[in-house]
Amino acid sequence: MIRVLLVEDQAMVRGALASLLGLEPDIEVVGEAASAKEALEVALRTRPDIALLDVEMPGGDGIEAGARIREALPGCRVMILTTFGRPGYLRRAMEAGATAFLVKDSPARELAAAVRRVRDGERVIDPGLAAAALSAGPNPLSARERDVLAAASGGSSVADVAGSLHLSEGTVRNYLSSAIQKTHARNRTEAVERARAQGWL
Repeated sequence: MIRVLLVEDQAMVRGALASLLGLEPDIEVVGEAASAKEALEVALRTRPDIALLDVEMPGGDGIEAGARIREALPGCRVMILTTFGRPGYLRRAMEAGATAFLVKDSPARELAAAVRRVRDGERVIDPGLAAAALSAGPNPLSARERDVLAAASGGSSVADVAGSLHLSEGTVRNYLSSAIQKTHARNRTEAVERARAQGWL
């Protein structure tokens, strides 16, 4: 049996995925989680072969949660299943050690097949998204620029961002200016939107 952990914050979607995979004779859903934090706790308790995670969840995203699960359980393979087919998400997921990246509008029968392929050591990536990621190029933002943009995304002032990240206000302004330039935006609000649309944040 292939032991699978499902991590999805929407209960109805999680239930549908569990039912779908439960119909397969060689796949068993051994755990479910609704947040990135809960994902690691359930993974450590159930020790799945595969962790199937959504990207956007409360308390951190599925890519980060997948990386933590892989660190704690090196034998567990990570699959990302998301509504948001953004090239930046794919790049981040692969850099974090994910073995598969699928979008939720893929045909249902492909999910079980992908689980088996991942169990057999294959890498499974949505072909359209792979092409988009190649054409989009790498994330131009540094880790610190991403931190500053993310902290500024809720309309926080430069002083608030500086305080939350333990940086000087001048340093925050420099990072914001650089991020605005790299995303070809007119202001930081537009820079946040563009970075999010690409999956860079």
